[in-house]
Amino acid sequence: MALTALTVLFIGRFSELTPAHAVELFYALVRGESLTALQENQYIALIYVRLPRIAAALLVGAALAISGGAYQSMFMNPLVSPGILGVLAGASFGAGIGMVFFHDSWMATQILAFLFACVAVGFALFFSAFFRWRSILILLLGGIISASFFTSLTALMKFLADPEKQLPELTYWLMGSFARVEAHTILWVGIPMLLLTGYLCTQGKVTNVLSMGDEEALSMGVAVRAARLRIILCATLLSAFTVVLVGIVGWVGLVIPHIMRFLTGPDNRILLPASAMAGAIFLLVTDSIARTVFTAELPIGVYTSLVSLPVFVVSLYMNRRSWQ
Repeated sequence: MALTALTVLFIGRFSELTPAHAVELFYALVRGESLTALQENQYIALIYVRLPRIAAALLVGAALAISGGAYQSMFMNPLVSPGILGVLAGASFGAGIGMVFFHDSWMATQILAFLFACVAVGFALFFSAFFRWRSILILLLGGIISASFFTSLTALMKFLADPEKQLPELTYWLMGSFARVEAHTILWVGIPMLLLTGYLCTQGKVTNVLSMGDEEALSMGVAVRAARLRIILCATLLSAFTVVLVGIVGWVGLVIPHIMRFLTGPDNRILLPASAMAGAIFLLVTDSIARTVFTAELPIGVYTSLVSLPVFVVSLYMNRRSWQ
């Protein structure tokens, strides 16, 4: 993963940034020498554009993949994605509020997206608790209701948005983009994302037990409700942070853990860390291709869908016997 990130660092349309140039720039900064005009451009491209973008791709890819893997194991369904409990729909509505009513503050949009992502999952949990959480199916139904409700509210925000400026901005954001990633956002979002990802990597054993069913987990001494709530909370926060950074990026949280389960097996002690690493590399490489091969930079969500869909179909075909 580190080798991939280092390689991607020097790939882009700005051809004047090579490893040799980076070394020269580093020595100039260490020695306190004044930078040439070319070195200033290299510094800006490296520090303010490429490094934040690479960091965001790694964080978002790992977060979506590991949260999707945790959800798939916990719900005992390999076709579950991070948006199953409404977190992405809630974040979309929050972003819509921010862009329509607080369009002068990007920070307000990010905060509202995060808050409503948590509210949407809270709604699903409340629905489940109302029915005494007797079945995980109730939790899934709560997530479907929550997602449908907030999707409708997002459509309302689109209707209220200014068609000249706010509506295109909201539509573009809903497709996911690294164009607005900034270094300071990486700093205050990246640390909790790393901590949550690391914590989920340590919960492989508990997730294995939960994937056996509630009765089996209870017989093994696991506090099912508390353990499930911890994993849901971590996966929800991770998904919400990804939305704060880049908007909605689809398919990564569904396809990557599904493929890694096929490659590594169902043991979550291996599956969750492997999914995080594979998701980070996948999104990093996809974004690199998107910004170098094509002249116009489309939203990253478009590329992840185009790449993930055929890969997912091939994976299903190769694993077809297990579905029969």
